[in-house]
Formats: sequence, C-alpha cells, structure tokens
Amino acid sequence: MKVLLINGSPKDKGNTFLALSEVAKTLNEEGIETEIVSIGKKAVQGCIACGMCGRTGKCTFNDDLYYKIWRIIKDGIDGLVIGSPVYYGGPNGSVCALLDRVFYTLGPDLQFKPGASVAVCRRGGATATFDRLNKYFTMMNMPLVSSQYWNMVYGQTPGQAALDEEGMQTMRTLARNMAWMIKKLNVSEEGHPEQEQHVWTNFIR
Repeated sequence: MKVLLINGSPKDKGNTFLALSEVAKTLNEEGIETEIVSIGKKAVQGCIACGMCGRTGKCTFNDDLYYKIWRIIKDGIDGLVIGSPVYYGGPNGSVCALLDRVFYTLGPDLQFKPGASVAVCRRGGATATFDRLNKYFTMMNMPLVSSQYWNMVYGQTPGQAALDEEGMQTMRTLARNMAWMIKKLNVSEEGHPEQEQHVWTNFIR
C-alpha cells in the first residue's frame, strides 16, 4: 500500500512540507509506504485543453514534474494527499496548474482511491484553499478523508507549523483515517461501484 503526497509549495522544506511529513510519518507507522513530491520553484505549465492526453494517455507537455507524478500514479498508489500554502485566499497557482493536467489525464487511475487536501496558512484563506483542492477529488469518484477538524495548519516562517499542536494532531488523525479507509476499502481490488456512461449536458445549444 502506498500514498502519494504532493507538496504544492515552492519551498521544499517549508511549513507545507512539515505538515505533509507529519501525515507521512503516521501513515508509515500504520504500515503504509509514502512518497512526498515537491513541485519546486520552476514554472509549471497549465492545461491548454488540447485533448492530446485523450489520444496518447499523457499530457502533451511531458515535463519532468508532470512525468514524475504520472509515473508514480501509473505504478500504483492507494491514496493521494495534496498540500498547498495559501496564496491570496486560495491554493498556489502552480499546484493547480499541475493538478489540472494530472487529474485530466489520470482520472481513471485515481477514482475510488481516498484523497485528502491540506491547507497551510499564516492567518486566513485555509478553508477556501481546502475547498478548492477537494474539488479535484469529488469530480473523480474519490472518497474524501476527513479528520478531527478541517485539514489546516498555521505557520508563517519555516518551522512554525510544528508549533501548531492542534494542526499537527489534525494531520496525524487524517493519516490514521486514511490508513483505515485504504485498508477497509481494499482500493486495489475489484468491486468498485458500476459506472454509467458519462452524460454531458451543455446549456448553450
């Protein structure tokens, strides 16, 4: 069993990484392998809706970051955690640009696998960030993993997140709930709900 954690902060070892590391450590204690991938500081290409992925199974912009995430998911994961700092009341734009491409190309590989988002903020905007990230999961038939509170941690300068005792506890509870859900669902096995053929309703004819 394996969970992929995406650090949506350009700071490799900042507070978002610290929060995700607390999740990863607890998942490891529950017998689940983890891998944290940080998006880094390079510019991230967004989706241009070219439709190439529908023909090739990969994004036409096959950059290193995207391909690393693509390969990990294709190799097989049982859960996904996405963390982001709060920028102007929402997630980091770079992580959203990446997720648009990842979810558009890998939706079938992610469905029915538990997902969770983590928001890290100085003061406000965490609930809006949390809501925005959760939309990726709820459009892909992915069960949401909850915790004892919304999955948010407070901290400004690197390391301050560790001082948010409730936030760190929320991360540990999130991890235990995810481990429990993965084990109970047996997400790698067959037996998923039958899916109807997708119906697209366009309001302008």
